[in-house]
Amino acid sequence: MRIEKLEPSKHKQGRWLVWLEDASIVRVGEGDVVSLGLYAGKELTGAEGEALAAAGGRFRLMERAVGLLSQRPMSRKELLDKLCAPPRQKKEKYPYDKLDDAPDFDALQARKEAVREQAEAVADRLTDLGLLNDGEYAHTVVRHYAAKGYGPRKLRDELYRRGVPREYWEDALEEREPDGRQIDKLARQKLRDDEPTRENLKKVSDYLARRGYGWEEISAALDRLREEEWE
Repeated sequence: MRIEKLEPSKHKQGRWLVWLEDASIVRVGEGDVVSLGLYAGKELTGAEGEALAAAGGRFRLMERAVGLLSQRPMSRKELLDKLCAPPRQKKEKYPYDKLDDAPDFDALQARKEAVREQAEAVADRLTDLGLLNDGEYAHTVVRHYAAKGYGPRKLRDELYRRGVPREYWEDALEEREPDGRQIDKLARQKLRDDEPTRENLKKVSDYLARRGYGWEEISAALDRLREEEWE
């Protein structure tokens, strides 16, 4: 396979376009051009062609990963799940006219494993650059949901749902100070102008439990609520 043309992208800094003799285009990074020794007119061996294709796959995933992280922070697991997710396809009642038209399972599995390997390499590179950090992300998640008035159980649920490794949980949760102000505010809002009867306090207790608070914090909040009513 021969490289017909090699030029930098006019629209994306750091991206290079490799035009091959079969009219296909491979997009790679500037570092790939150097490391693979690419130049117009070069005849690629089979191994060099495979290396170029792999570089193009990594570069494509890197661009997508940077785009995703620019939208919002995420955990390594979230990023890998998005990068490895298969493209959406239109559902058809009869996708294959013949059995022979069905994709080969081994080929699909090999492609899936190759994408996963490339995505892992991209995640490693982004971690080295400081753009992907599960520890910092854990703190971001805790601050965000604590500010919304959620308790520790809800915070742990969110850390789990977002794929943050458990080794970062406790350090992030220490940032949340259970000073009572947030839970007291929620308790008052739920009680409104009602009397602090056993039935109404039960509703407040259930509400706070759904928000992720433990019984110790809820009990203390209910005691303060009763004291306020008696003052």
